[in-house]
Amino acid sequence: MRVVVYGHVQGVFFRETTRRKATTLGVTGWVRNRTEGSVEAVFEGETRLVDELVAWCRRGPIGAEVDDVDAVEEAPRGDLHRFEVRW
Repeated sequence: MRVVVYGHVQGVFFRETTRRKATTLGVTGWVRNRTEGSVEAVFEGETRLVDELVAWCRRGPIGAEVDDVDAVEEAPRGDLHRFEVRW
């Protein structure tokens, strides 16, 4: 699943909190800030766990103000073995 989160989502520990939540759920992938102010992530794992993580992204961490979330299913790459914050 590729997710783009819009709103006040940078500078509020969105990436690190996403990494922690994904690691707790056992979801692999990555998260990064985009230059226009959104946050992009790719999640791979069990469908219900990925769905739970996408639902969490619609709220975000304390301090975030999520306006919109685009979530698009993609074919799993299968080469993501952990969850990382990208720069």
